[in-house]
Amino acid sequence: MAKLGVNVDHIATIRQARGGTEPDPVTASAIAELAGADGITVHLREDRRHIQDRDVMLLRRTVQTHLNLEMAATDEMVAIAMKVVPDYVTLVPEKRQELTTEGGLDVVKQKQKLAKQIDLLHQAGITVSLFVDPDLEQLKASARVKADYIEIHTGTYCDAKGKAKVSELAKIEEAVKAGKKLGLGVNAGHGLNYQNIKPVLALGGIEEYNIGHSIISRAVLVGLDRAVREMAELVHGS
Repeated sequence: MAKLGVNVDHIATIRQARGGTEPDPVTASAIAELAGADGITVHLREDRRHIQDRDVMLLRRTVQTHLNLEMAATDEMVAIAMKVVPDYVTLVPEKRQELTTEGGLDVVKQKQKLAKQIDLLHQAGITVSLFVDPDLEQLKASARVKADYIEIHTGTYCDAKGKAKVSELAKIEEAVKAGKKLGLGVNAGHGLNYQNIKPVLALGGIEEYNIGHSIISRAVLVGLDRAVREMAELVHGS
């Protein structure tokens, strides 16, 4: 059965809009777990635009499923991860000016640096995933630097229309197969919602889906418990 990782970054986005203390992503994470989330994901960005260091430390103490820390591949972030020791680290590309992550990590161009960082994280007992586009060369490079998992970037598929969407879905399917052959665990995420996730679920082979924006958007209208339960039913029923 596939798993659902709920990203609570945008609970923190709402909090930071007023600079106050609510809503609290730590409380939201507990609600998400009770509603069926199999894991909690947060992205500690270099500019701290939403999730804060305090959130990560508290989540490490309170999350009952598993904590997946998304972060840039920088020395600062590796040091934080080695202090917090989340269950998973997902290394992602990061640009200060972007609204959200725009694409996958270029593992091919950063093999030497990533290999060293992954080795440090492994020494701390942390499982490492790389957020990559569904590209065979990036998958091969991910295996070479000894990543444990890849998380396939599904954003291009989610944004595509018509025949292009079919083509992008086929790329995801091939990436899942290739990742398995390379000995990598395979997760997926970015841009997935209650409708476009269904064809991806039908592919099979993906262990965990990390989903945030669509769940939090629906939660504004129907409540977080219901929003998580509805997505969990889709993922767990695949």
